[in-house]
Amino acid sequence: MRLHTKLMLGISILIIVLGTIIEFTFKNILETNLKHEIGSKALSVAQSISSMPEIEAAFSTNNPSAIIQPIAEKIRKQVDAEFIVIGNRNEIRYSHPNPKRLGQKMVGGDNGRVFKGESVISESTGTLGPSLRGKAPIFSGEKVIGVVSVGYLQTDIEKEVAKIQKKIFVATLIILFGGLIAALLISLNIKRAIFGLEPKEIAWMYQEKHAILESIHEGIIAIDTNGRITVVNETAHTILKVPMQTLLRGKRIEEVLENTHLLKVVETGQAEYDQEILISGEVYLANRIPIFNNKDEVIGAVASFRNKSELTKLLKELSHIKTYAEGLRAQTHEYSNRLYTLLGLIQLGSYKEAIDFISKEVDVAQGFIQFLMKEVPDPIIAAFILGKVSLASELKIQFSIDRESSFTDVPAAISRDSLITIIGNLVNNAFEAVRESDKEEKKVALFLTDLGKELIMEVEDNGNGIEETSGNLIFKQGYTTKDTSSNAGIGLSLVQKAVNELGGTITFSSAKGEGTIFTVAIPKSRGDLDEGEPRH
Repeated sequence: MRLHTKLMLGISILIIVLGTIIEFTFKNILETNLKHEIGSKALSVAQSISSMPEIEAAFSTNNPSAIIQPIAEKIRKQVDAEFIVIGNRNEIRYSHPNPKRLGQKMVGGDNGRVFKGESVISESTGTLGPSLRGKAPIFSGEKVIGVVSVGYLQTDIEKEVAKIQKKIFVATLIILFGGLIAALLISLNIKRAIFGLEPKEIAWMYQEKHAILESIHEGIIAIDTNGRITVVNETAHTILKVPMQTLLRGKRIEEVLENTHLLKVVETGQAEYDQEILISGEVYLANRIPIFNNKDEVIGAVASFRNKSELTKLLKELSHIKTYAEGLRAQTHEYSNRLYTLLGLIQLGSYKEAIDFISKEVDVAQGFIQFLMKEVPDPIIAAFILGKVSLASELKIQFSIDRESSFTDVPAAISRDSLITIIGNLVNNAFEAVRESDKEEKKVALFLTDLGKELIMEVEDNGNGIEETSGNLIFKQGYTTKDTSSNAGIGLSLVQKAVNELGGTITFSSAKGEGTIFTVAIPKSRGDLDEGEPRH
């Protein structure tokens, strides 16, 4: 049976049951009240008749009926009673609607209390049938000499009740008909609200949605138009570092996650894709989409979050590969130039000069390589620096490694990728800085030392320096003063992130027109420096 059919049937049965109960209850209340009202009326009439002096005086005559019967019948017709019977202590009738029954004994057996001086209301069966009676004693002084019985037939009461009950029944039918129409409208409205789905289908879809949400590796959060969370999956709990037992549903989104822009999406109805957001110190890519109802009204918004670290890691690896490739290309180009020089000297017959040229190049190369092998024994870092030397030679930049440098005590726990990110991006920035300057001599110097409890990396250039207004912004991702590079604004932000991961600090000093020095200090153990934001 479909949902709307169940609703109509259920509501109809409920209305019928309630109508029956109301009708039965109302009938009983009506019948009780009517009996009480008629009984009180009968008793009041009986008491009035019993107190009439003519009635009391008639009891002392030879023929009481001759006086009492006309009075009783007159009053009976006035009060519309079924009967007024007056009798003596022996229950002999002095009045009755049927004159033939005068002088006969009263029927009903309910006069006992009356002869004791009480006025009563009773139900009994007399010669006219079951009736509701009001009885009052007739006194002569303090002595009870007779009884007055005023009665209304039960059938008359039942007819009156039936007449009113018929009206109640008609009203009940009207209510039932209205209830059926209301049930139909409610069921259709509910069916439309749930898109014609059945309860089993809704339950299955709920379970399916829950399973899908939990299977997604992205964090999912949905809100309503008031900014209260309606859906949040387990991954979102993990991203927000909120235990699963903590109930987030019903809370305002600002209490859980700042700068979500979800409320803005609700207001504008415009989706946002691949926007960066910082959560617990990690960068996430967020997609925010408004939720519409069947009337194209915004009823909420949903956001998904995925960690950008994997993408960043891939970019780092690609950057390293690109750097190695550039280094090899520069080295190949440099040695090609030297081979051409050597070929020219041989072709000119300048053999002594050719030998001197070869010896000089071998001495320089071997000396520099031996220096790197001794002072920077880590092959990854040494090869990386060697590639930068070749690149600088191709770019006509004087790139020097301070001979006092020493990087022999680099703990294995410190990520080489992070060190290469720091050194590489600082050196690349320095190359860019000197290339943009108008100076004939373009110099970049690198100094590395592992003395003490910290690893120190210092890169100095003689470029144009950094504007004072840009000092606090250069580490912000996307900020750049260059217009040509598609990767502009990324290098220093990557440096800052790597420094933060290693628990270090980064500082710089710059003079306009003279150059810039960047200094990075990385603790050999994480306890040697306080963690926190880098010093700019």
